[in-house]
Amino acid sequence: MKIHHIGPAGVNPYQRQFAKTERLAAGKTKGDQVEISKEAKELQEAASWEQARQAKLEELRQQIETGAYQVDPQAVAKRMIDYYRNQR
Repeated sequence: MKIHHIGPAGVNPYQRQFAKTERLAAGKTKGDQVEISKEAKELQEAASWEQARQAKLEELRQQIETGAYQVDPQAVAKRMIDYYRNQR
């Protein structure tokens, strides 16, 4: 016994949906996009701070070695007082 197809032969009922999906996907193609997180930006900034800090430390080292570094006792005392007042 041979069963014949009822309706149009050789038609894939999913072909229309597949073609429609392909057309929509082709129309919505976007270029690649990169987003840098807030944490990554902070890390990048921290790296530049580290370089500035190292440069300042090197300058202080040279001043100490040559004897040109002078401590301002009033400024040190003021900073200490401010620090302990803000602790409370």
